[in-house]
Order: sequence, then C-alpha cells, then structure tokens
Amino acid sequence: MRTTSETQSATNVAARVAGEDIQKGDFITVLSEIFEVPSFLWNCADVSLSPDEPVRTRYLSTANGTPYKVTVVCLPFVYAKRPRGSIVCFDIRRHEMVRLDRESGQSIWKLLKKKKK
Repeated sequence: MRTTSETQSATNVAARVAGEDIQKGDFITVLSEIFEVPSFLWNCADVSLSPDEPVRTRYLSTANGTPYKVTVVCLPFVYAKRPRGSIVCFDIRRHEMVRLDRESGQSIWKLLKKKKK
C-alpha cells in the first residue's frame, strides 16, 4: 500500500547566531539572557566562593520571540529597531541571540507594525 502526504506549509527554525555573524537588516530575537550577581549575595551553593567571583545564571528572556531589525553592529553591541520604531541595544556578552528566517521575520514584523498603530 502506498501512501503520500503533501506538505502545505514549511516549518522554519530560528538559528543561534554569534555576534560576528549578525548583519545589518537581519531579524533577530533574544533567546536567553545571563544574569550576574556577586557571590556574597548567592545563598544557593554549598561551595564557598570568593567574594569577588560573580555567579552567572542563564534565564529565558521575557522578550523572547519579539523580532528586532538590526540597524548597526558594533561588537559587542548590536543596535536594533523594534516594530514601533524605537531602538534597543543588546550586549552579546549578556544576550544569546537567534536569527529569524528572513521570510518569517518580515511577516511577523509587518503584523506587529500594523497591530501597534
């Protein structure tokens, strides 16, 4: 017995991107952020840490999925535009970025621009 299936829509995947690979015009979003506190404020470890050693933890951003359009790259900073038009600065040492598929980024960007007006 032969079976066939037709794909009517393709699934796009956002790819992690290094800071040096981000270019003007790319659509990016934040995947995760790094939060850093001094070790003397960190009470969750049995291991004693020196007071000058920071404790880093990664957490999911509240803005994940929001598309930003890259306007300027000056490493380690990436300046990007929100759909409403304001500019935001990302520090790639603190933010893990993903590049959105160009077609997906443009369609979401247009939808958010219309919605916000």
